[in-house]
Amino acid sequence: MVPYILLLFLPPALALSSDCPADCSCMDQDSIFCIHRMSSTVPRVPITTQNLYIFQNGINTLSQDDFTGLDDLELLDLSQNDLAEIPDGAFEMLSKLKNLDLSSNPITHITKDSFSGLVQLERLYLHSNRIQSIHSEAFEGLEMLLELKLQGNQLTSLPSLHLPRLLLLDLGYNNVPVLRPSDLQTPHLEALKVASLGLTSVDEELIASLGNLHELDISINQLTEVPLALKQDSLKGLIKLSLAANPLAELKVEDFQKLTGLQELDLSGLNLQGFPESFFQTFPRLMHLTAAENPFNCLCPLAWFPAWLKEKGVALGRPEETRCHFPLVNAGKKLSALDHKDFGCPHTTTLLIGSPIGSTLVPQTPKTSPAAPYTNAIPPPLPPQPSKETIDPKTSYPLPAEPPVTPSSTSEFEPHICPSNICLNGGTCNFDPLGQLSCFCPFGTSGLYCENVEEVAEAPKSSATEVSVVAPLLPFDLDAISSRQVTSTSILLDLHRFIETRPHIRGIRLTYRNLSGPDRRPIILSVPASYPEYTLRGLRPNCTYSVCASPLGEKISSRTNSTVETGSCTEARTEGLSLTSSESRVETQSTMTYALIPTLAALALLLGLAVVAGAIICVRKRRQTDAGIELDLGPADPDPMELDGIKVCLDNGGNGALPDKQPEIDRCHNPQPNPSLQQNRGLDYEVSLMQGHYPSNNNLSSLKPSYF
Repeated sequence: MVPYILLLFLPPALALSSDCPADCSCMDQDSIFCIHRMSSTVPRVPITTQNLYIFQNGINTLSQDDFTGLDDLELLDLSQNDLAEIPDGAFEMLSKLKNLDLSSNPITHITKDSFSGLVQLERLYLHSNRIQSIHSEAFEGLEMLLELKLQGNQLTSLPSLHLPRLLLLDLGYNNVPVLRPSDLQTPHLEALKVASLGLTSVDEELIASLGNLHELDISINQLTEVPLALKQDSLKGLIKLSLAANPLAELKVEDFQKLTGLQELDLSGLNLQGFPESFFQTFPRLMHLTAAENPFNCLCPLAWFPAWLKEKGVALGRPEETRCHFPLVNAGKKLSALDHKDFGCPHTTTLLIGSPIGSTLVPQTPKTSPAAPYTNAIPPPLPPQPSKETIDPKTSYPLPAEPPVTPSSTSEFEPHICPSNICLNGGTCNFDPLGQLSCFCPFGTSGLYCENVEEVAEAPKSSATEVSVVAPLLPFDLDAISSRQVTSTSILLDLHRFIETRPHIRGIRLTYRNLSGPDRRPIILSVPASYPEYTLRGLRPNCTYSVCASPLGEKISSRTNSTVETGSCTEARTEGLSLTSSESRVETQSTMTYALIPTLAALALLLGLAVVAGAIICVRKRRQTDAGIELDLGPADPDPMELDGIKVCLDNGGNGALPDKQPEIDRCHNPQPNPSLQQNRGLDYEVSLMQGHYPSNNNLSSLKPSYF
């Protein structure tokens, strides 16, 4: 008796704890948490319980007896159990229940009476089950329902939902490819989530019936274009929109004109390479933007984006997944972390069309930057720097160096695959024989990937009193080739139009000749059809060249001896060489040096010949003198008979042969003179300098020294 008396004096909380079921937690008088009980039945709880959490218990069946007496129960959480079905009338006793969570169970179907009696129910969570069918009258009587979650099931059709107060409906991740206006009788719906249903379109009438819609999630469907339903006036109050992971072709500003109140926008996974700068002007109230998993081209046209995020205070969702894909220098970098200089913007220039000359305006064709090479694949490396002679000082980016082309190199090409949408503004992707990616840019665009759109300023207007004559523009010849850049030794040819008008040619024959020189024989080159530009090199300065292009394989008339080219032709004159004063002086000195060298050589040769001739003359004179002395002197003591003989000879008018002197010469052992030697006026004879009997000559065997 004493224990019962003591219970009367115990605090109410202690008395309640005595009624708390085993393995449960009773935090207060109204809420009981039974988690991880590992029991297949519903525990018995006090009848005063208002919030009962029985998740992850392993419960596999329900009955009306499980909830008898719980007339005050408002919240029942039976999620993450093993319920395969909901018995009819299982919750019929819970007339005050407002929140029922049956998510993450293996429930396969919903019957007509699964929720009978729940007249006050506001939130029904059935997501992440295996529900394949729902009875058409399953939700009748749930007129107070505000939220219905059915995402993550196996539904292929929906019953007609007549829920006048419903505010949130999540049907995502089912297989319901068509939603009709009759399926949703929910005029006050604020949030509609239909992600991953397989939708190919969004019914305009359905969206028009949802005049109170604030949130729309149509992500991960098969929408190939922005639905026309988004142009409904009923969506002026839309605050949150998700178009993520749809195969949309492109985003146009006009498709979002009605969404001026948008605050959150999800454009992730749309294969976007960038945004037009005017795109977000449609959303003046935008506060949160998600653009993750897009292959952004972090080039100059997107340089405004990081600064715009900071200036407008827009929060970027999933910034770690919002990174640059191209070019290689920025690949992998977070888009929001880049500075303006990281986007490689060129210096802006303004081109004026037409320059006044006197009172006549001569229109000029604006120069556009030529196509430049240089990538959801890893982008190829940037093109190598070209030689200096092929770079136009007005060009704001490098041009590709033209590789040498031979006829044999035009027949074999390795296959390459261009990444989708790599070239901007209508540019055409292509690979050259070296495997470098190129973008052929249309008129008015430039840049490595055609990312720059050139704005051409208007020509200056002449005064009212000035009479202006504008020269008419000549029609553009689609077949003509033209020269883009000309230096003193090279000409850059533009073959874009030639290739475009002949899409099926296998190559281009280029024939060029020097019209300013004596040798006008043509030089023929074979160029692949994938080269929209080609540079002729090794040309002579200050000469006019005629260049013609024709399809490779086209027969040339034999009558012309292959000197007249077929196809399109153009002429260009190479620049002259400009020499500075120092260069001129060096060249003058070099010319004088080259002129003096042969002159000095000739003088040296003449001088050498003169020295040799003088030496020969001197030697001969000396010989003659020595011989004359010997003849004149004769013996030291001449006989009188000899003198008489000489006299007789002189008296007889001799010719200087000195016949009487010859015996005397023999007696003196002088050799006989060579008959071939000529006499010198009958007195002197040419005698060999080397005499056979002179000991000094050492030419006698008896006089040669012996070494043995």
